[in-house]
Amino acid sequence: MDLSLSTRNVSGPGGDRTVVEVGGEIDVYTAPKLREQLVELVNDGSYHLVVDMEGVDFLDSTGLGVLVGGLKRVRAHEGSLRLVCNQERILKIFRITGLTKVFPIHGSVDEAVNATD
Repeated sequence: MDLSLSTRNVSGPGGDRTVVEVGGEIDVYTAPKLREQLVELVNDGSYHLVVDMEGVDFLDSTGLGVLVGGLKRVRAHEGSLRLVCNQERILKIFRITGLTKVFPIHGSVDEAVNATD
């Protein structure tokens, strides 16, 4: 399965955010596409990202690595990377790896956009 990506800019109480909507599978084959998108956004000055993972069917360790790399990139610019996910099978991966302590995970895009840092 392929990976679909789209971005949009939104404003909330925490300021302007770029929402990256991700669909499909984030795995060893598709993760480079997500990495390129995140690098491009940061290079263009988008330092507050919300990654909407509601459409993600599968996530492997390569995908987790891309998300951690994205977080490091935005933090280098005093930015933030928030995840939107309420699918139990994906949330379980974050719990098992301990990444729930690293990423703010929200139940909706609105919740993530309205969160303040």
